Amino acid sequence: MKRQMRLGMSMRGLGYHPAAWRHPKVPADGSLSFAHYVRNAQAAERGLFDMIFFADGIGIREKDEPRGSLARSGYEIVEMEPMTLLPALGALTRHIGLVTTASTTYNEPYHVARKFATLDLISGGRAGWNIVTSWSEAEARNFNREEHLDYDTRYERAAEFVEVVTGLWDSWEPDAFPYDKAGGLFYDESRMHVLNHVGKHFQVRGPLNVASMPQGRPILVQAGASEPGREIAAATADVVYAAQDSIPNAKAYYDDVKSRMAKYGRSPDDLKIMPGLRTVVGRTRAEAQAKFDELQSLLDPLVGLARVYNALGDLSGHDVDGPVPEPVKPPQVRSIVDQMMQRVRRDKLTIRQLYTQMTAGGFCLIGTAADIADGMEEWFDAGACDGFNILPTHLPEACEDFVEHVTPELQRRGVFRTAYEGATLRENLGLKPHVNRYVAARKRSQAAD
Repeated sequence: MKRQMRLGMSMRGLGYHPAAWRHPKVPADGSLSFAHYVRNAQAAERGLFDMIFFADGIGIREKDEPRGSLARSGYEIVEMEPMTLLPALGALTRHIGLVTTASTTYNEPYHVARKFATLDLISGGRAGWNIVTSWSEAEARNFNREEHLDYDTRYERAAEFVEVVTGLWDSWEPDAFPYDKAGGLFYDESRMHVLNHVGKHFQVRGPLNVASMPQGRPILVQAGASEPGREIAAATADVVYAAQDSIPNAKAYYDDVKSRMAKYGRSPDDLKIMPGLRTVVGRTRAEAQAKFDELQSLLDPLVGLARVYNALGDLSGHDVDGPVPEPVKPPQVRSIVDQMMQRVRRDKLTIRQLYTQMTAGGFCLIGTAADIADGMEEWFDAGACDGFNILPTHLPEACEDFVEHVTPELQRRGVFRTAYEGATLRENLGLKPHVNRYVAARKRSQAAD
């Protein structure tokens, strides 16, 4: 039996190309349409994906730089709140995991623990929490702050937040509720546990007033590549969404995070690392390239200029088909701007050519189903990942193209499932069953006796 890939389908809004909303096959109002999300979720389930993933922000983080660019962008402007959306999708799907973001900076642990536990119950064991700290001032200003918390505080708070949430999820042992009508016993007091957490950032008594989650507890997902983020992932995460765009970088990240797990008593197989991957698939390579070129042609110049604003400043007064001017201000990240300008000078790029190249950047595979599968297998066989988080360029077409063409090709090669293995997200990811901490402690005590 070959090692099997794990796949997530990221379903935020209308897709991951900044011109997606202008594509003729994309409903421009889709991010506010429940039917749009249902179609995408059910397509991903037909493709036997492990999970659908909703990245989420609690504010409009895109800036209107240069002026007028934001009004022309359909990316992350308006969308449905995922903790309201996912239970509804859970009722209209049967197998696929339901994963979304909840911020550790602008929530309280009890809220998060309760909501995800309820999602797990509604979906029959398919819930997953993507742990983020939130980073933008736009979000801070929606929650009584002028600026976001400093980096160290955010991560320190996040670590304690996860500790509290996972503690609350273990409030009730699996056999805590006998529901003994004849004997009059609703729950067994010895199987209920009060957390009584007192820490630097949180004081939470507990217990959680939700219990008996089908997969023991929801899956923990993380996307951080920072040093503290890697440590949190090694200690607690079940899935990591990575962002590397080359095999050497991805393998270095993969090996580093997995090597940290032993000190937390965890096996490398207890964590699935899944880089983000954009795919554009066609029946021929020419058809696939034409699909991508169509999206690129729809990119509004102001939206393109927003892509280079942080590096080069406001270029809206320049001819986009003219040469890229030299930066006039010291860059925030000199190494990135230096690399960009070396490419500009070498290839004599125009402003339009530069921003279209940047839009096409990241890990992107364009070609036939066999081409896409070849690229995915190359990463997988190199030990750079356990699977991928697919970032569709535009929805629903890019999702449905993958399901129709790439899923069967991966199955033919024996690296992807032909049917769901289990009833829960944890089972389908090939992860060990969750063991309640109090059950584990009692077993250790009994073994010692």
